[in-house]
Amino acid sequence: MKIILLGAGQVGATLAENLASEDNDITVVDLDGGRLRELQDRLDIRTVQGLASLPNILRQAGAEDADLLIAVTPSDETNMVACQVAYTLFRTPTKIARIRSPQYTKHSEKLFAPEAIPVDVLISPEQLVTNYIQRLIETPGALQVLDFADGKLQLVAVKAYHGGPLVGQELRFLKQHMPSVQTRVAAIFRKDRPIIPEGSTVIEAEDEVFFIAGKSDIRAVMSELRRKERNYKRIIIAGGGNIGFRLATVLEGRYSVKILEHNDERCRLLSEHLNQTVVLRGDASDQELLLDENIEDTDIFLALTNDDEANIMASMLAKRLGARKVMTLINNSAYVDLVQGGEIDVAISPSQTTIGSLLTHVRRGDIVNVHSLRRGAAEAIEAIAHGDARSSKVVGRAIEDIDLPEGCTIGAIVRNDEVLIAQSEQVIEPDDHVILFLIDKRRISDVERLFQVGLTFF
Repeated sequence: MKIILLGAGQVGATLAENLASEDNDITVVDLDGGRLRELQDRLDIRTVQGLASLPNILRQAGAEDADLLIAVTPSDETNMVACQVAYTLFRTPTKIARIRSPQYTKHSEKLFAPEAIPVDVLISPEQLVTNYIQRLIETPGALQVLDFADGKLQLVAVKAYHGGPLVGQELRFLKQHMPSVQTRVAAIFRKDRPIIPEGSTVIEAEDEVFFIAGKSDIRAVMSELRRKERNYKRIIIAGGGNIGFRLATVLEGRYSVKILEHNDERCRLLSEHLNQTVVLRGDASDQELLLDENIEDTDIFLALTNDDEANIMASMLAKRLGARKVMTLINNSAYVDLVQGGEIDVAISPSQTTIGSLLTHVRRGDIVNVHSLRRGAAEAIEAIAHGDARSSKVVGRAIEDIDLPEGCTIGAIVRNDEVLIAQSEQVIEPDDHVILFLIDKRRISDVERLFQVGLTFF
């Protein structure tokens, strides 16, 4: 696939890394020549320096025969104009744009249409991150919570703790512990090394365990791997920017929420638009302020400013002062693995959260959901099976007979509204939503080919 990426920031660079290794023809456009050179030194890609919305720059990038344009520059306006130019002059088939401003997104149905601004897919990183954090808050103790099949099914990552009923036991005993719960362990990461789970695999303390289950069964499975955590009630958000504001909007009413924001004007705006959230003017690294606001009784401290270092320092301080759980927004993906698991319980990477939504539209075959796991080390994929036993490599076959790539497992099937946790003898039917877990991303093209229908299918 020939893909043009506009913008070489965190999201653009991460996406280029993901796609360049998958036999795609990638061209990256950015104003910053140094950033482009750094990318070109590491990846097998083309680069073009210039303003991404200009017709001559898009022509240099190959827009005349591109399959897909992804506009993720820092400017909403540049992204929108680039999509318009690509459609009007070059008839680029698919155009994806990152749009941050809620003033644009709230009018998306009228604004982003072929007869207006021709954007086929709209990506709002702030909204994606807000939804991601909300799922973590609603699932106490989880490191990652991902929805599939419109929320009927969830993939959850937890760290196994000493004392968990299943810790130190083989996975085959999971069914004995919970005979009425349908679940499957999709993968285990042990000291950053992936393990494909089998019945004889023993779960060890500190393992990062990914399991899949119906939404209503998630808490029961988690209790087998770690101490059951009580629901969160009191939340402090450091940073009243777009993400902090969106999160407070969806949380207030169900939780006791406070926002710390140092900017006077922003504080006034927050207090005018939030109904039950306490807005405090101050610095999140002010120890006296945190103590005054009873940080030791806080269930979650969320550091959501645009400054990674400020987020990390405020989070470490909050944890040492007694906050029960600390979650930190970190834009520099290199920092994420360094800080998570110590005093910071969950490090949130906006670029990795956004990547999954973008990859959904890049994957071949009928792929409806892609989630990046372990900071891009693995992927969870929701694919729809089409065709029949003659034209498809999966339809009409039992799971044990499907030639899955090495490092790939099928975790579950959603058939109509029914969630079926994968069993080896289960047969895939047309229109099944198949949830796969892939720990070796170099094999993604093999997975895509599995779900592409042959020429005999009409």
